[in-house]
Amino acid sequence: MKKKSIIVDKIIQEIAKNQIIVLIILGAAAIFFPIFIDNNYYLGIAIMFFIYSILTLSLNLITGYVGFTLLGQAAFFGLGAYVAAILGTRFQIDFIVGCVAASLFAAIFGAMLALPTLRIRGRYFAIVTLGFSEIMRMIELNWMDLTRGPQGISRIPGIVIFGKDFDSYRFKYYVGLVLLICALYIINSILKSKHGRAIRAIKDDDLAAGAMGVNVYKYTVIIFSISAGIAGMAGAYYAHYMSFIDPNAFNFEQSILILSMAIFGGLGSLPGSILGALALTILPEALRFLSDYRQIIYGFILVLIVIFKPSGIMGKVNFERIRSIANMEKEDLNVESNS
Repeated sequence: MKKKSIIVDKIIQEIAKNQIIVLIILGAAAIFFPIFIDNNYYLGIAIMFFIYSILTLSLNLITGYVGFTLLGQAAFFGLGAYVAAILGTRFQIDFIVGCVAASLFAAIFGAMLALPTLRIRGRYFAIVTLGFSEIMRMIELNWMDLTRGPQGISRIPGIVIFGKDFDSYRFKYYVGLVLLICALYIINSILKSKHGRAIRAIKDDDLAAGAMGVNVYKYTVIIFSISAGIAGMAGAYYAHYMSFIDPNAFNFEQSILILSMAIFGGLGSLPGSILGALALTILPEALRFLSDYRQIIYGFILVLIVIFKPSGIMGKVNFERIRSIANMEKEDLNVESNS
């Protein structure tokens, strides 16, 4: 029995180590990628991977760690993109200021949405966020004077920092990498703090968390706002990278794609968010040679993942199950030693 318990403990330790190892490997690969692959097509795919990684991390914060199913992350993504685009084209605001402004606007709108809606949960909350996303898209489509409607906003300046325009794909790549690291650092810092423990308590049982003194409403509003702000930052980066945006880039399908990435990688796992974004960014490109069959195979792979690995590639469900088994084994061991 003792030997079996030791084996289970080792499995848990290996799982914890592997998440860190995965992040280190991905980080090293990301830093050296442009040095060995100086191709704009591949760098463009990598840039989109950074954008989707940031979006998936932001979604996972509210869905994977707090437990609110969000179907409107594309709304905050689009809001950040439009704020940065308008500031860049009309006021010649550079990238850093535009990025900060986009994050703040998205965070404020996130808080405004959260305040009246976070008292409902489950599918009702998901429907509300879906409705908000569609309202934002209708505003983008019809506010011609500000957003130029379906024509979109073109000639958005590239990534201009302190008056200097850095137009190379390699530089845009490294900017995306820095933003991804910033998003990862912010979310990880929150989760590792005492606030992170409160957040997990809310997901496990919000009534019990409230009884223990956790201000459930305040925490969920703050986390929702932070999640929206990070998505807005991704939108600003997207706008300056693409130099053109229109409402179709921020539709319902975009929200579903972001959610699929989070589920694919594993809800409640930061490395899983990055792996999910990586897989579902590369997979459509890898299947491009299949032409019309590409989306069918893409969907089939997602269905298989949901069926055979419902917790995602690096989800917490299996980890918690192994931990519970380990605790049971330790209890049995203690009983045997006492008897």
